[in-house]
Amino acid sequence: MASPSHAGRPNKLFRNLNAKIASIPMVLTAMVIFLGGTIWTVVYSFTNSRLLPRANFIGFEQYERLWDAPRWIISIQNLAIYGILSLIFSIMIGFLLAALMDQKIRFENAFRTIFLYPFALSFIVTGLVWQWILNPDFGVQSIVRSLGWETFTFNPLYNSDIVIYGILIAGLWQGTGLVMCLLLAGLRGIDEDIWKASRVDGIPMWKTYLFIIIPMMRPVFITTLVIITSGIVRLYDLVVAQTSGGPGIASEVPAKYVYDYMFQAQNLGQGFAASTMMLLTVAIVIIPWAYLEFGGKKRG
Repeated sequence: MASPSHAGRPNKLFRNLNAKIASIPMVLTAMVIFLGGTIWTVVYSFTNSRLLPRANFIGFEQYERLWDAPRWIISIQNLAIYGILSLIFSIMIGFLLAALMDQKIRFENAFRTIFLYPFALSFIVTGLVWQWILNPDFGVQSIVRSLGWETFTFNPLYNSDIVIYGILIAGLWQGTGLVMCLLLAGLRGIDEDIWKASRVDGIPMWKTYLFIIIPMMRPVFITTLVIITSGIVRLYDLVVAQTSGGPGIASEVPAKYVYDYMFQAQNLGQGFAASTMMLLTVAIVIIPWAYLEFGGKKRG
């Protein structure tokens, strides 16, 4: 016989029924547009579609061409360099700034706004600003030389060997503020009693952060890493605004490769193959995160 506490409880299927009905358009949109578009892209990546899609399947030929193309290899190398360094430096700088802001400093709101402001700008604006700053004729190099250092050279956007690092500077300037805010929210969620206990036990602050606070912030770090990584894979605007892929093809990235082949070279099949590889990269990041956040938790 059912207990009285469960007698008036509705079936799980009918709980929050109004909210579920209201979410139907969003679910249908996601299923038809996003999932349908993704499947369509993957399927047509196995065709020789040019200006218009056509179902003339050629197997893995587009992928063979893709991985034989020097431009694609360079774009992958650039994305790997940018991605690894962006992850390391944005997390390090963001956490240091968050730790400083967590000390209840004066004018905290003003500093937080200043650090977060670059993220409110579009990537095109950020790219143009840093293109001017790194321009050797009137940017950093010109200013330093005007102060007396005539041999000073700093023109990363015009050097094919280090151009990706010039783009990295702009990316870090724009994205680190968001990382700081995410990690600061995590720090503010730490119980004050933990800090008091560590001070009573005489544990140095750096050890408290390293061995106690950071492990407790694991979910925040994982979410932050996913957000950063998804932005890295979609890197396009900064490159177009700063270098347009130059000098030559030295700063090419996968998203620009996809755009150029689909809308300029009129080779949809090759563009679909490249975008499918980008999708695979995102899946490699998202699936482990989803498992760690949801699937790996034991149900009570």
